[in-house]
Amino acid sequence: MLESIASGMSPPAKGGPGSPAETARTSAGNGPHLVPSQRVLKLWRSAQAVCFDIDCTVAKNDQLDLLAEFMGVGDQVAAITSSAMDGTMSLEAALEQRLEVINCTPSDIQAFLKAHPAESRLTTGAKQLIQQLQARGVAVYLISGGFRELCLPIVRALGVPPKNLFANRMNFQVDDETGEVTKLVGFDLREPTGHQGGKPLAIARLRELFPYETVVMVGDGITDLEAVQQTGGADMFVGFGGVVAREVVMQAADWFVTDFQVLSEALPRHRVAMIGSGAWACAAVKLIAENMAAAEAADKFVSEVRMYVHEEEVGGRKLTDLINESHVNEKYMPGCFLGANVVACSDLLEAAKDASVLVFCAPHQFIHRMVKTLAGHVSKDAIAISLTKGMRVRPEGPQLISELIRKELGLDCSVLMGANIAADIAKGELSEATIGYNVLQNAQLLKDIFERPSFYTTLVPDPVGAEMCGTLKNIVALAAGFVEGMGYGPNTKAAIMRAGLNEMRRFAKALYPTVRDETFFESCGVADLIATCYGGRNRLVAKEFVAAELAGAPASFAELEVKLLNGQKLQVNRIVNQQLPASAVVGYRDAALLPMHSSADHQSSDDLRSLALASSAQMEP
Repeated sequence: MLESIASGMSPPAKGGPGSPAETARTSAGNGPHLVPSQRVLKLWRSAQAVCFDIDCTVAKNDQLDLLAEFMGVGDQVAAITSSAMDGTMSLEAALEQRLEVINCTPSDIQAFLKAHPAESRLTTGAKQLIQQLQARGVAVYLISGGFRELCLPIVRALGVPPKNLFANRMNFQVDDETGEVTKLVGFDLREPTGHQGGKPLAIARLRELFPYETVVMVGDGITDLEAVQQTGGADMFVGFGGVVAREVVMQAADWFVTDFQVLSEALPRHRVAMIGSGAWACAAVKLIAENMAAAEAADKFVSEVRMYVHEEEVGGRKLTDLINESHVNEKYMPGCFLGANVVACSDLLEAAKDASVLVFCAPHQFIHRMVKTLAGHVSKDAIAISLTKGMRVRPEGPQLISELIRKELGLDCSVLMGANIAADIAKGELSEATIGYNVLQNAQLLKDIFERPSFYTTLVPDPVGAEMCGTLKNIVALAAGFVEGMGYGPNTKAAIMRAGLNEMRRFAKALYPTVRDETFFESCGVADLIATCYGGRNRLVAKEFVAAELAGAPASFAELEVKLLNGQKLQVNRIVNQQLPASAVVGYRDAALLPMHSSADHQSSDDLRSLALASSAQMEP
């Protein structure tokens, strides 16, 4: 693909004079810059694409020089190469002279590649660095003034797609009589890398294809330095002197290194903090802990996961002590091993310290106090995700939990919603969830944090819609519990769920017109509704509420929460508040028109049951 874009596209206004890197170079003064400035370090850590030179950078030799040595003309070609890299000879002239001296055939190239396998030509640490960048979602390209015939094996050995290589092509002459290739006759001048200024041009064309905000060039020579000296090129140049340290590059680079390990260690490792310790928080932190402990995550994530736990006593001992000893939350998720890398903290600020990803999974009524405590104590570069299903109700209007977090902490906040019965997830049963996001790059990171072989995640650019689904489905689950408690079968329950889903969609779009209809068909919508109406705690308590009433021993929802949920809480509505009897749910269209009554004077259940049955024939199809 990339080799086909050699024809003229106008470069965007990135890199070059006035770019962030150019400003950083000017303000930093003369090099060498062996220690990066904070601005340069931030550019490196936020890079969306990194372009590497090949010769004397990711490969420990100049490939054409190595071929020349193989052909017996090494010293002569090496002198020409040195002139090109120091800027005393133009790139075009150097390439032409070197090829004339080498004068190889395709069979010579095949013999050379066999004698010098790609792995033997790699610079120490190059492959590991590239793998780290790719694991973070950073696009990696190789831009070389050398030749594809020599570079492609190296590209493959590094794990970079061949389409991400910019390099020159050799031209060979074919004998008219035999049809066989007889000699080398130069190179294809249509490739941008065959000319002076070709590397910034290649980067500019990349930026025409992809919306990269920050591009970094890494290389050893003057042609690599050019990448940040021309408009449309890279935003930052890292000079590499691990093979050859060139004075002009050392002095002009934004950052000069001699070991790729330095660049690897400068990449950020994300620390994840869980804010909450209930059943769902425990199931979620188990997923996170398993991913953080995986060997392949070591370069990207800190293994330890701190979990904020509201301190309480269980059996005469602090809950945090019990969790840290057994790695099990015996109160809210007994029998579930959270992970040896999970550390329970009773101090909210300690749990969130140095975290780059904050996961909120606590009852919605506590989130406001939590974010007020955290304000001013979390990194401005951190991101957040809310697993909390609920909404803050205020006199001035409702507020989604993700909105609250964004407002108080100034962080981008995604949401994770779905068919997530905590106990089933903890047991490793197949489950799925929807990540609603504003920033795709953050969502991709969150997917890496949560997704497991038995826990699938889907990314949806509608965080409000996803969160509204998670907020409203519990109300429908209460209705499902009511009809189940009254002995109605699956037909009635399905009718309630269908009507409830439609009301969820209409209500969400009335509050937030940007909500997408498609979101209600994701895991956060219909799947979560089904799971909650058949297995959630709201359904369970609603069912028992009706059963107790019918048995002549009515119990309040507060009493049932203590009895059945070990202290966890539910959402409420008119039936829960005993302003209508549970039987009203099966005649929801007519019951919704009734005036509110106190629990002392509401109409009899028999009257409303008759009303409901009479209206059931008119229920929406």
